[in-house]
Amino acid sequence: MSELDPNVHPDAKRETEILAAESEMYAPSAETVSNAVVPDYLALRQTALEDIEAFWDARATELVDWYEPYDRVLDDSAKPFYKWFTGGKINIIHNALDRHVKTWRKNKLALIWEGEDGEQRTFSYYRLWQEVNRFANVLKSMGVKKGDTVTIYMGRVPELSIAMLATAKVGAVHSVVYGGFSEAALASRIEDAQSKVLITCDGAWLRGKTINLKDIADEAVKRSPVVQSVIVYQRTKQDVRMEQGRDYWWHELMSLPIASPKCESEVMDAEDPLFILYTSGTTGRPKGILHTCGGYQVYIAATLQYVFDLKDEDRWWCAADQGWITGHSYIVYSPLILGSTSFMYEGSPDFPYPNRWWSLVEKYGITILYTAPTAIRGLMRYGEAWANRHDLSSLRLLGSVGEPINPEAWRWYHRVIGKENCPIMDTWWQTETGGFMITPTPVVPLKPGSATLPFTGIDADVVREDGTSCDPNEDGYLVVKQPWPGMARTVWGDPDRYVEQYWAEFSKQGWYFTGDSARKDKDGYFWIIGRMDDVIKVSGYRLGTAEVESALVSHADVAEAACIGVPDELRGNVIHAFCILNTGVTGNDGLAATLKQHVRTEVGPIAVPSQINFVDSLPKTRSGKIMRRLLKAQVLGQPIGDTSTLAD
Repeated sequence: MSELDPNVHPDAKRETEILAAESEMYAPSAETVSNAVVPDYLALRQTALEDIEAFWDARATELVDWYEPYDRVLDDSAKPFYKWFTGGKINIIHNALDRHVKTWRKNKLALIWEGEDGEQRTFSYYRLWQEVNRFANVLKSMGVKKGDTVTIYMGRVPELSIAMLATAKVGAVHSVVYGGFSEAALASRIEDAQSKVLITCDGAWLRGKTINLKDIADEAVKRSPVVQSVIVYQRTKQDVRMEQGRDYWWHELMSLPIASPKCESEVMDAEDPLFILYTSGTTGRPKGILHTCGGYQVYIAATLQYVFDLKDEDRWWCAADQGWITGHSYIVYSPLILGSTSFMYEGSPDFPYPNRWWSLVEKYGITILYTAPTAIRGLMRYGEAWANRHDLSSLRLLGSVGEPINPEAWRWYHRVIGKENCPIMDTWWQTETGGFMITPTPVVPLKPGSATLPFTGIDADVVREDGTSCDPNEDGYLVVKQPWPGMARTVWGDPDRYVEQYWAEFSKQGWYFTGDSARKDKDGYFWIIGRMDDVIKVSGYRLGTAEVESALVSHADVAEAACIGVPDELRGNVIHAFCILNTGVTGNDGLAATLKQHVRTEVGPIAVPSQINFVDSLPKTRSGKIMRRLLKAQVLGQPIGDTSTLAD
């Protein structure tokens, strides 16, 4: 345990908070337990671990429909390239839409959307099904077929979801790129996925201003000319350049006879690709994480139903962006599979005033709110009065995602927003896992800041470097010891990288290494500490140090760069950069500002360093690896530890 002064060092402050919170326990009410979808969850966990195949077989039968049944639940013959529900034929759109329009849910609201400007739109299951069918036929007219990839780069509008659903309906593979990324980041992802079709918007609204997505898309296509067609949804109505023969307006295509409201879903094999989602790694090149059709949908449906206790009368709000895995799994797909009503909001939590979210909860009768600790901490700054202006009594559950939530923010969320009546589902998971991995359900006693226990059927542990289990409150490697249906299948086009990144660390045991450190307390509750590799989480978004460093070095004045994550009260972490400049170049505030703008252009605003330090050298091992932990220790005033491998 660190000996640091918690009044000075943020890392130590978090450790102190966690130790205090370990003895706090919030038990579920008798009413919550009796009304839960799975009241015997804790007993079920033990049964599931004894036979994971039987557990997932039951979920695959209960939650989704199959065109043809699978002949095997788990195929582990080519570890670590596991396969689930082999032989089964399925399409996620059949389960998300097609089957619902044949039932009473046909006229149920699938989606409620409000724009930042107050515009409101609703989609029944029937209307959403028709819109998806129409756009699926548009994609077919563009030559998109089973196995092709389609890149989507849009703002937070319903059409982003429709584009994803339509792509999956025709059997193509979607690659959604978050609308905050730059043209260089977008181009590299288009190139890696080899997408011939790009779907974008003219612009997106953010805090009363427009972001020119079409201009960024145009520059990306210049860098990656593999794109043959660009479909543009008109959101902001700003002037954009449309290239004849390449660019098409969404609304014009959807008004043509080709956009028929009827389209059969493509029959897919359970192991066919569903989507690629790029996530930062420890090299400069982002990894295209591949998820497949069968296991992924079984897993996300089970996790959402069990963890958030979803019922037909609920109004579910996952306040994320569809461009991240949270949005894929818990905005677009699993709520629809379960036949739920989702709410989606376009803008920022505090625009134009800090009560925007709370007014939406009251206005739409939201029953479950799932958001990130960054948003919670940001709204905490404004105090309680903004939330107390609104009737939040419709809420029955709260959730947290993206990074560990500090106990202080957990308690505020529970007391001020949940009025001490709403259990908080603090979920730990990753792009690679597909869905929740360590999480409570409403029947599990809670500790502020702890993700509690592995989900049913998940065999997770905290271990030492030699694979032995850590003692209570001992930091270690967070590993998963058995496969699960939602797991990524590979890195797109690079299976060797998949093995090296996730399975090499504990190859002898055959365990998945998450890249995170954690500890378990005496009750077996998991406390996530953070990344052990060169990945930084800023506001819940993963950024590889290499990607930011590559952007800095691409500037003509920079010879070498290193980046670290530094704890920040609001954003979780911020980026500090260290740059060695080329001979004859002098570092100053003006150059620092220029480099920040350069990173914004090359990667995106979320990657901009909060501070840039100009240095003459960087600490390296004898093999030339930058020792970022020494830079972090120096910034935080911590002991530098073992320096035996330091070159100088």
